[in-house]
Amino acid sequence: MAEKTLKMIRIKWVRSGIGFTHHQKTIVRSLGLNKLNHTVVRPDTPQIRGIVAAVPHLLEIVPEPPAPAWASIPEYTVHAPVVAPAAPAESTPVPATEAGGEAAVATGTAEEEAVAAKAEAPAPEPAKAVRRKKSSSAESKPVKRSKE
Repeated sequence: MAEKTLKMIRIKWVRSGIGFTHHQKTIVRSLGLNKLNHTVVRPDTPQIRGIVAAVPHLLEIVPEPPAPAWASIPEYTVHAPVVAPAAPAESTPVPATEAGGEAAVATGTAEEEAVAAKAEAPAPEPAKAVRRKKSSSAESKPVKRSKE
């Protein structure tokens, strides 16, 4: 015969055994409950249900707690880096000077020309930091001499 999978029930100790008979306290302990508000999982059999029914004022059967929402969300995902295809650089012809000595009209806008001029300008050199020499504590304090 194939083994049946038993359903499980959750049993919670909800009331102290103080003031009740020793027999009722041992029933609670026999289920594996050690502290108040302790919950155990036991097979759902008529025998276990009968034990719980013997002390319904001390125990209760609680439903399965719902899974937390964060458990269904993965901690992190790793994606392959996306590489953009390299676009070929479009080159515009350099305007040639006309015979009259005037420059031909540029095809770009003023903003494009400003960006191009900025790119051609050399970058300024960073200022050098001046370091001061730290004086040691021995140099700043006078030396005490003993009288001879």
